[in-house]
Amino acid sequence: MEDIHKAHNANAVLRSCEGFGVQDVHIIENTNRFESSSPISLGAHKWLTLRKYSTHDSNVKECFDQLHNQGYTIIATSPHYNSREISDLEVDDKTALVFGTELDGVSEEVIAQCDGFVKIPMVGFVESYNLSVSAAICLHTLSAKLRKKAAKSWCLSDKEKLQLQVEWMLKSTKNGRRIWERYLREQG
Repeated sequence: MEDIHKAHNANAVLRSCEGFGVQDVHIIENTNRFESSSPISLGAHKWLTLRKYSTHDSNVKECFDQLHNQGYTIIATSPHYNSREISDLEVDDKTALVFGTELDGVSEEVIAQCDGFVKIPMVGFVESYNLSVSAAICLHTLSAKLRKKAAKSWCLSDKEKLQLQVEWMLKSTKNGRRIWERYLREQG
């Protein structure tokens, strides 16, 4: 998510990400700072790995460099720029979707640096859906394709699930780190 200024929309996106099995969410903060909120995300942010970019000369470049170094293709969501429909996006490789601000969409910097564009087909008169609705539609479309194509290979392993449960406990429990360290000592 790039520079989102409505926290309730961004938190709803986090809830959708968690529900569809997306683990890593990258948050580019150029002007607007984002804080997660349990009432809206229903605690989903505690299960996700949130990576924020706010301290670099180009937060977009820093985020995109990180994603490219991990083998991701970066696809911006926009009804413009020769976009293909989200249902036509192949899910053979690692893909990161970029969602822009509610008012202006993705920035010119994202447009210049991304690897491609997708759009959600619309038949009404408005140009776009709400941010959280757009994210949910895209995630539903791509996760359905993944489930059909890759069976369970896209899911977390039992070890990865356990690690996330530990991280959740550390974030959610008072003195969580101390409790975890005591457990580890007792288990040897």
